[in-house]
Amino acid sequence: MDALPLPPDRLRRYATANLPRYTSYPTAPHFAPVAEAEWRERLAADIGPTDPLSLYLHIPFCQALCWYCGCHTAVTRNPLRLARYAAALHAEAALLAEALPGAHGPVVALHCGGGTPTAIGIPALAALVADLRARFGFAPDAELAIELDPRLLDAAGAEALAAAGFRRASLGVQDIAPEVQARIGREQPAELVEGAVRHLRAAGIARINCDLIYGLPGQTAAHVAASAAFVAALGADRVAVFGYAHVPWMKPHQRAIDAAALPDALARLEQAAAAEETLRAAGYQAIGLDHFARPDDPMAEAARHPGRLRRNFQGYTTDTAPVLLGLGASAISHLPAFYAQNVSDERQWLERVGAGRLPVARGLALTAEDLERARLIERVMCDLALDLTGVSEAVMATAAARLAPLAGDGLVRLEQGGRWLRVTERGRRFLRHVAACFDARLDPAVAAGATPAPQRRHSVAV
Repeated sequence: MDALPLPPDRLRRYATANLPRYTSYPTAPHFAPVAEAEWRERLAADIGPTDPLSLYLHIPFCQALCWYCGCHTAVTRNPLRLARYAAALHAEAALLAEALPGAHGPVVALHCGGGTPTAIGIPALAALVADLRARFGFAPDAELAIELDPRLLDAAGAEALAAAGFRRASLGVQDIAPEVQARIGREQPAELVEGAVRHLRAAGIARINCDLIYGLPGQTAAHVAASAAFVAALGADRVAVFGYAHVPWMKPHQRAIDAAALPDALARLEQAAAAEETLRAAGYQAIGLDHFARPDDPMAEAARHPGRLRRNFQGYTTDTAPVLLGLGASAISHLPAFYAQNVSDERQWLERVGAGRLPVARGLALTAEDLERARLIERVMCDLALDLTGVSEAVMATAAARLAPLAGDGLVRLEQGGRWLRVTERGRRFLRHVAACFDARLDPAVAAGATPAPQRRHSVAV
């Protein structure tokens, strides 16, 4: 595949647009205040007696802050603060379980993210998982997954996580070059990552995901290719290759990164291409916008069957549960037609939970048009194809005009008299542009990068 499939001026226009990652629709900036009473009503009314559940546990702490980080997290080693947060998670779980209808399906997936979930201590995390099992009921084959910092994992920790039921771990690798690591405040020798993987596999946590980042300061296509080759040699089951989002107006700690050393739009495209070419050559299957999986991994299997791969706030997933319940400060929940997000401020979250209140702050009830657009966006992000038969005139009226220039640039094709939309291989890296064609809420000025940087809500699209 050509690294630069279009003329440079066209590529820059696409690559510098600011667009959502479309892990939901409508996206979180469109959420509005939600009262606790409304959230309780939704929980009681919108979950069916057989609906399986998915849980997300947000633990927003790290021992040190990586300069590139865009997550909602804080640095602390204060044991009292961490213990207080863990205790509040138990309390929130009790409140949430009591608010659910008397009958619902089992938990089929638990994802622990952050920050660094093990920051509260692995014994405390294991106790929390046991509490969730008791309160919500887990399916025997429920997948428990956790995001880990390889620098903080030893053999005993891996064994304790396995004993708690975790079977998949996601490791933040980012880049293996010491000179790149020094520029982003995350020095992590390759040997340390290799050791973490050995510990996990020896403990029985055999499903390994690795995250890489391109677009970092001082990074080149050769760096990215070397990092992709490294995680492939480790035997990672899944690899996510994310573009660095430099948003210092939203994440002030990113000012530690030298913006002058960041790759430009065309260099970012070359880096993304280098990662893809390396991983494909190693036998990985390209999935959606930025994921790769070994052909025998469940995600690759789902991607081969249109309609089975899903996308939620954690990105691409095989989790098909219609209900996602988030616990912790800033965590987001998703019912079939409703989003709810917890208060982000840690102190306010603690106060509300301590007062016996569900800590919801914002959310959104989805209209019929929202649901139609959400389905189309998820399917094109997952399947790179859409059956447009039966799509409402209201949706097609806005989408058709936006799709036309993408078709002209060979990024999409309209087939069978316009009944099918297919994203070309050339268009895979511009998948967020395709999804944006169905987004009725996106400000065109934001998408074009015309708004001042401090007002931008989204990262660059490539």
